[in-house]
Amino acid sequence: MNHATQRLAKGIGYTWSTSQPPRMIEDCGKRGNTMAERRQLFAEMRAQDLDRIRLSTYRTACKLRFVQKKCNLHLVDIWNVIEALRENALNNLDPSIELNVARLEAVISTIFYQLNKRMPTTHQINVEQSISLLLNFLLAAFDPEGHGKISVFAVKMALATLCGGKIMDKLRYIFSMISDSSGVMVYGRYDMFLREVLKLPTAVFEGPSFGYTEQSAKSCFSQQKKVTLNTFLDTLMSDPPPQCLVWLPLLHRLANVENVFHPVECSYCHSESMMGFRYRCQQCHNYQLCQDCFWRGHASGSHSNQHQMKEYTSWKSPAKKLTNALSKSLSCASSREPLHPMFPDQPEKPLNLAHIVPPRPVTSMNDTLFSHSVPSGSPFANRSVLDSASRLDEEHKLIARYAARLAAETSSSQPSQQRGASDISFTIDANKQQRQLIAELENKNREILQEIQRLRLEHEQASQPTPEKAQQNPTLLAELRLLRQRKDELEQRMSALQESRRELMVQLEGLMKLLKEEELKQVASYLLFGGLTNS
Repeated sequence: MNHATQRLAKGIGYTWSTSQPPRMIEDCGKRGNTMAERRQLFAEMRAQDLDRIRLSTYRTACKLRFVQKKCNLHLVDIWNVIEALRENALNNLDPSIELNVARLEAVISTIFYQLNKRMPTTHQINVEQSISLLLNFLLAAFDPEGHGKISVFAVKMALATLCGGKIMDKLRYIFSMISDSSGVMVYGRYDMFLREVLKLPTAVFEGPSFGYTEQSAKSCFSQQKKVTLNTFLDTLMSDPPPQCLVWLPLLHRLANVENVFHPVECSYCHSESMMGFRYRCQQCHNYQLCQDCFWRGHASGSHSNQHQMKEYTSWKSPAKKLTNALSKSLSCASSREPLHPMFPDQPEKPLNLAHIVPPRPVTSMNDTLFSHSVPSGSPFANRSVLDSASRLDEEHKLIARYAARLAAETSSSQPSQQRGASDISFTIDANKQQRQLIAELENKNREILQEIQRLRLEHEQASQPTPEKAQQNPTLLAELRLLRQRKDELEQRMSALQESRRELMVQLEGLMKLLKEEELKQVASYLLFGGLTNS
C-alpha cells in the first residue's frame, strides 16, 4: 500500500493492516462502500472551508453542526431518540453491552422513519441517505479500528449530543445515565461520558483541542462535592462552561441564530446585513463584524484581533434599547432569568404500571430489530411493520385497559362491610369522577387524532395543483396561492393539535397516578380501621 492511501485511511479514522488474511469479496465490497461514504461526508465538510476558522471552539461547533444537518439530526429531539431506543429494547440494557452494526442501523432506521412520519409530505427527507451518513459517522468516531462494535452507552451519548432540541432536556437525559438512584452523579460514569462524547470533536479532526485527557473530569467538578441535577445543569450551562465542553452550548447557540437577521453593515466586507452572530468591538467606535469575518480573523482600519469583542444573538432597534434600559433602571428586582428551573434533588420515581397491564411479550432479537417504523418499500420490508393506524388503535386499547383494570381493582378492594355509608359513597363518587375524566380525555384524544388525519388529507389535496396549470389561468394562480396559504394554516393547526394531544396524555398519566394513590390511601385506612375494630 502506498503512502498516499495510508494517509487517506488515517485521515478518515480507519486502520489498515497488511498482515491480516484477505476477507470475503462481499465484505470487501461493503467496506469499500463504507469508506467511500465516509470520505464523501468529510470531503463535503472540508469544502465548507471550516478549517479557516481561527478559534477552535467555533471551528468544532461549526463542524459538528454541519454533520448534524447533513444527517438530518437537527430535526430530531431527545424525546424522539428516547422513543427509538425504547422501541429497539435498548432502554434497559446494560450500558457496557456492545451493539453490532446491524442493530445500530436498526436504531438509526427507527429514528429517521419515524421522523418522516411526522414531517409534512412536502418536507420528506432521504431516509436511506440519512441512515448511511449517520451510521458511517458513528462508526468513524466510535469504532475507528473497524471491529464492528459500539457500546450502548456510547450510542446513547452520541445521539443525545448530536440531536436537536433544547440543551437542558438533553443534559437532563445525560445526567440520568450517569447518576445513581438517589439523584447524585457518579464520577466514574461522568468520566465515561467525557471519554465518549469527546470522541465527536476528535472525529472532525479537533482532537488536539478537545480530546479526552485524564484531567478532563477533574477540571469540571470537585470529587469531594455531591453533584445533583441542578449543580450539573448550572455547571454545563454556565458562561463559560467547562473548557473541554465549551463547544457544546455553542453548538446550540449556532442552531438558534442561524436565521437571525441583523440590519447592520459589516465593517470589513461591507455587506449591508448579517445573518447569525454579530460581533461588536468594545474599543473601536461602531465597529461591527459578521460571523464569517470575525471567525476568520479579518480586521480593517485601527481595529485589531486583540480587541475585546462582544457577541450578539439578536438585533434591537435604538428605541427598543432605550425602552429596555429604562425598564431595567426602574425595576427593583433583578431582571436576569435563571438558566433552568429548579428540579428536586431526589428524582421522582416513574409510575409503575406493571401490575395493571402485563408487559408486551419480547420476541426474538431478529424479529425485533426492524419491527418498527419501516415502510414496505424499504430494504427491511421482510420484517413486521406497524403502520400508524394500528399504533393509534393500540394506544386506545392500552388506555382502555388501564382504565378498566383500575376500575376493577377499585371496585374489588372496597371493604363495604367495614366502612360507613358516607365513606363508601364519597369513594365511589370520587372514583367515578376520575373515570369520567379519563373517558373524556380518551374521547378528546380520539377526536384530535381524527382531526390530524383530516388535516393531513386536506394538506395532501392542497398540494395537488401543479404550477403549469396555474400559469395558464390567472384564476387558478389565485386559487393556488389560497391553497398554499391554507396548507400553512393546516400545518400550524396540525402541530397545535399534536401538542394538545401530548398535554392530554400527560394529564391522563397524572390522573392515573392520583387514582392509584387514592387506592393506596383507602387500603391503608381499611387496614387501620380493621385493626382498631379487632382490638
